[in-house]
Amino acid sequence: MSEDAVWRDERLKQRVTFDQVAKTYDTARPAYPDAVYADVAAFAGLKAGERILEVGCGSGQATAGFARLGLPLLALDPGGELLAIARRNLAEAGHVGFVETTFEAWPPEPGAFRLVASAQAIHWVAPEIRFAKAAAALSPGGTLAVFGNVPKAVPEAVRSAIFGVYLAVAPELLGNTAPETWYLPSGPVAGLIAETPAFGPVEHRAYAWSIPQTAQSYRALMSTKSYHQALPEPKRTALLDGIEAAIAKVSDGFEFDYETHLYLAKAG
Repeated sequence: MSEDAVWRDERLKQRVTFDQVAKTYDTARPAYPDAVYADVAAFAGLKAGERILEVGCGSGQATAGFARLGLPLLALDPGGELLAIARRNLAEAGHVGFVETTFEAWPPEPGAFRLVASAQAIHWVAPEIRFAKAAAALSPGGTLAVFGNVPKAVPEAVRSAIFGVYLAVAPELLGNTAPETWYLPSGPVAGLIAETPAFGPVEHRAYAWSIPQTAQSYRALMSTKSYHQALPEPKRTALLDGIEAAIAKVSDGFEFDYETHLYLAKAG
């Protein structure tokens, strides 16, 4: 098997692990700043009746924000458990529909959408599919919006405590590049969109915010990370338990800083 094939096989395995922790994913994963949706809507110039496609909706963290725009919204995700939660979360939004599918397998609707959006998910889509298929789904002049939350450094005492646990339990994870870094300005998103002939210039916007965390809530958040889910048992539980215990010793709670990075482009 080629190196590319191995990478693809592992990536496809990892992206379905979120469904195994769907309930925790829904409660532990943060949403996105309200300003993101306002800026996307303004850039896209959305009008009544125009359709939105969301790629990789999970349990609906971003879906809820787009639903508030009041436009027809179709959300895709391969996770049945995640979609069941998303449907419950948005049960009163009659203009939102869900389809259990990968973006690769989804039957395209050429030119049917004014906005194609993906929050923290498009990096899981096969490279040759992700932006080409998004462009095909857009009407002329339609907008692609890709964004993700990138966690910043935790307080030094917490960082040191966590580092010791990784070093003792899962040193192989130290030095790994977290998937979230894909969305940093130094990451590949803007360049990959710009390389897609169907799209015009890429605009980037950033939003700084924070969310309070405790040892318990941070453990829950870490339990939803694909690189932790990929660990075998009992190592995974030992690592997560160790993280929670280590934080509890040094902090009653802390602010976890984030940046959300948004990339916008118009289809030709």
